[in-house]
Amino acid sequence: MSTIVVLAVCVDQFFPGTEASVWKSAGYFFIPAASIKEAIKHFKAGDFDLVLLGNSIPEESRERLTYLIRATGSHVPVVCIAGSSGHHDSFADATFALGSTDLLTGMGELLKGYTRVRALPAILYGTAS
Repeated sequence: MSTIVVLAVCVDQFFPGTEASVWKSAGYFFIPAASIKEAIKHFKAGDFDLVLLGNSIPEESRERLTYLIRATGSHVPVVCIAGSSGHHDSFADATFALGSTDLLTGMGELLKGYTRVRALPAILYGTAS
């Protein structure tokens, strides 16, 4: 099983103790970022499979970070954790409820689709190995 590297922005409180071990056993490795500034620094320095944005970040900041990621040319999926209102962020690739078991499943499905999309140009141009 390959490791999925996730930039987790302001979501530390969501992965305490035993829940973190469930994610780890599912193949997820989280790089935490406590602020937008720290997230940008990590994103520039790393190679992430997914960016997960916590609901404690104001919507405007989540949207701005998503656009900054897209401005780099990256198509890495951006997932937001919805607040108690269940609001879905239109700029994100997906939004899941906080504490939802759908988060792990949904992220996996999103990544399957992302892998296929990312591999498509190599297949179209005959550069796939």
